Amino acid sequence: MPKKPSTISPATLNVLLDGEHVGTLAQTVEGPVAFQYSDAWLQNGFSISPRSLPLDEGVFVPQWQPFAGLFGVFHDSLPDGWGALLLDRMLARQGIDPATVGPLARLAIVGSTGRGGLSYQPEETLLQESLPLDLDELAQHCRQIFDNAQADNPDYFDAVYAAGGSSGGARPKAYFEDAEGSWLVKFPSRIDSENIGQLEYDYALCAQSCGIDMPDVRLFPSKICGGYFASRRFDREGTCHIHMLSASGLLEVSHRVPALDYRSLFQLSYFLTGGSDEAEQLFRRMCFNVFAHNHDDHSNNFSWLCEQGVWRLAPAYDLTYSSTAFGGHTTTVLGNGNPGMEDVLALAKEVGLPQAAAKRITEQVQEACQEIIPA
Repeated sequence: MPKKPSTISPATLNVLLDGEHVGTLAQTVEGPVAFQYSDAWLQNGFSISPRSLPLDEGVFVPQWQPFAGLFGVFHDSLPDGWGALLLDRMLARQGIDPATVGPLARLAIVGSTGRGGLSYQPEETLLQESLPLDLDELAQHCRQIFDNAQADNPDYFDAVYAAGGSSGGARPKAYFEDAEGSWLVKFPSRIDSENIGQLEYDYALCAQSCGIDMPDVRLFPSKICGGYFASRRFDREGTCHIHMLSASGLLEVSHRVPALDYRSLFQLSYFLTGGSDEAEQLFRRMCFNVFAHNHDDHSNNFSWLCEQGVWRLAPAYDLTYSSTAFGGHTTTVLGNGNPGMEDVLALAKEVGLPQAAAKRITEQVQEACQEIIPA
C-alpha cells in the first residue's frame, strides 16, 4: 500500500554504478541539475557520457535543457510514456501534485530500478507492498488504467505500478524475473490488437535471422490473447548492472523531436567505440527498420553499453511494425524519411561499407521482411 503523502524534494543525490560512487547530482538555484564526479571515480572510472561529461574534475551544468535540467544520461534512467503515466498517478493518489515533483525527486523514486546501470541514493520508496498478479491480470488492469477505471481497485494499481513503474515507452510493461533471468514483458496498449505480442515476437525472430544482435526473446502464454512478448534485459547480468546510454541521452536531444539521421548514428558509434567494427551491425538494423516498416526508430531506440570503459552497440530492441503521425521514419536516411534501396546503399558507401556486401545484406533483409509485414 502507498505511504502517507509527503513532499519529495531532495537537494542532492548520489549516483552509483554497481555499488561504486560515480558522483553527485545537485539542484542549482537557477534550475539545471549540476553533476560532479567523485574522487574515487575520477581515479578508476570512465566518462558516463563522453560528449557532455568528460572524466574531469569540476562541476558540470547543462547549457540547454531538453530534459528538465538533467543531462541526458540521467534522463535515460527516468520512466517515459507508460512508466511516467503510472508515476504521476501514483503521486496524485498520495496527495502530491506531480507538477511539483522535479527531476531529482523522480530519480530518487527510480532508485535502482531504472533502465541501464545507474542508480540513485537516497532512494524514495512510494510503495511498501503490493498484490502479486499474473501476466493476464496485469494486462487487464493495464487496460483499465488506460480507461481510467481503477478508482475502485487501488490495490491493483499498486501492483501494476510495482511491476512497471520505472519502464519507458508507450506500451504497458512489467519487469519479470524467473530462473532464466530478468525480462521486460510488454502488454497491449489501448490502440493495439490483442495479438501485438505475437507480432513483435515474429519481428524479433526475423531480425535474428537477418543477423541482427538481439536479446533473448520469449512469448509468454496467455489465456486471453496470443501471448506477451518479452525480451531479456541486457542491462543486467546476474546482480551486475551495466551502464547504458541512448543516442538521445548522448546527443542531449529529446527522442520526441524527429531530428536524427542514420548518418549521425554511424558517426556516434564510431565516436564511442573508436572503430568501425559495428558498422555492419548498425547497417543491418537500418535496413530492417526500412523494409519492415518500423517508422518509430527514434533516438531512444538506439543505445550503447559500457563495461570497464569499453563501449559497444547494445542489442536491438523495439523492432516492430509501426507508423508515425507524419507518415515517415523518425530517423531519416540521408535526409529521406521514406527511404528505399537506393538510399540505404548510398549511406553504406558513405560510411565505408563494401558495396557488394551492403547490397547482399540489403537484399537478404528486404526478402526476410516481406514475410512478416502485416497485410
